[in-house]
Amino acid sequence: MFLRGAVDGRPVKIAPSACEGCGGGVFFVLVNASGAERECSGCGSRAFIADSEEYWNEESWEDDEPGAAGCPCGSEEFEAAVAFSLGDDGSVRWVTVGLQCMKDGFCQAPGFVETELGGFLE
Repeated sequence: MFLRGAVDGRPVKIAPSACEGCGGGVFFVLVNASGAERECSGCGSRAFIADSEEYWNEESWEDDEPGAAGCPCGSEEFEAAVAFSLGDDGSVRWVTVGLQCMKDGFCQAPGFVETELGGFLE
């Protein structure tokens, strides 16, 4: 799926998250300034979102230990998607992660990524 005009007219590729273990689409998510890791609420399988694994280490947690993403309603279960803003040559300019609360539908983009596309999970 592509979205145009969201930020500066450049194409954006959006990829929904799906569990490799069971195919589920609902997750608990840990986030910090360096990345995110998701845990399937169905089977407990864990995976890093986008390139988070490259930056997910204790050195990067010095002042920013990962914490559970949470909705203002109190829920911690989300559908997740990743938006890749593409350059003219097709290279990835930045990555945005969007979360949609399973309880009330609230959308958010955790603070560890660019947020210009916040709310794209509608």
